[in-house]
Amino acid sequence: MSSAISFRNVSKVTTHVLQEMKIKGEKIAMLTAYDYSFARILDSTGIDVILVGDSASNVMAGHSSTLPITLNEMIYHGVSVVRAVKRALVVVDLPFGTYQGNSKEALNSAIRIMKEAGADAVKLEGGREILESVDRILSAGIPVMGHLGLTPQSIHKFGTYVVRATNEEEASKLIDDAHLLEKAGCFAIVLEKIPAALGAKVTQSVKIPIIGIGAGGGVDGQVLVLHDMLGITMDFSPRFLRRYQNLSEEVRGAVNNYIQDVKTLDFPNEKEQY
Repeated sequence: MSSAISFRNVSKVTTHVLQEMKIKGEKIAMLTAYDYSFARILDSTGIDVILVGDSASNVMAGHSSTLPITLNEMIYHGVSVVRAVKRALVVVDLPFGTYQGNSKEALNSAIRIMKEAGADAVKLEGGREILESVDRILSAGIPVMGHLGLTPQSIHKFGTYVVRATNEEEASKLIDDAHLLEKAGCFAIVLEKIPAALGAKVTQSVKIPIIGIGAGGGVDGQVLVLHDMLGITMDFSPRFLRRYQNLSEEVRGAVNNYIQDVKTLDFPNEKEQY
């Protein structure tokens, strides 16, 4: 489609570009990144959005949940990614404990991410319960991406990572929360691990882009964790995850070859010496 060519060629993706993509029906491609090297590769592909996710707590630091990662650590990862990116919109997660229940702290946290990391936007989990924080951050001119459905920072509240909003009450609340976030001024919302029909319904009922992770194909875009889709992490296999590579096997193979070459004196050879 002609619109796909024009959007792929934009020099910098902005929140306005994402809105135009929704209007014209071009899907939004989003992946996570946490370091300079991977972010540079991603940006060179023309990816639309790079999320510096609090999933760094899992894939970079080895924690069992997203809760332990700190604001300083998120800023570190954010700085590393922003240094590499010229085109993609860079969104940084506000980590657990930096915005819930205290809108002044939320604003201070968001300001630190924008000033110190140089991010384009921040992302917060939740609906009505965090609306005051969303409002205060937006009042400072900081773009906010929402996140509804399965919200990993609330894992101890839910007690499980099962599909959310499968009953009418929770589905109704999710739709209401999406409208509240849109009305507040969020530029987009991530929907995680909800029924596909509900994902499509929310997408059709709001004017801002809806990006799904396990929310079906009826949304405006998709996001995956980079380390999951590349097969670097292999102990996480939800239904929504498609692995495009098996890099863990490829890396192991390369390292085993290197070990063998070192042990047998094959590396370095004469051409690899001074």
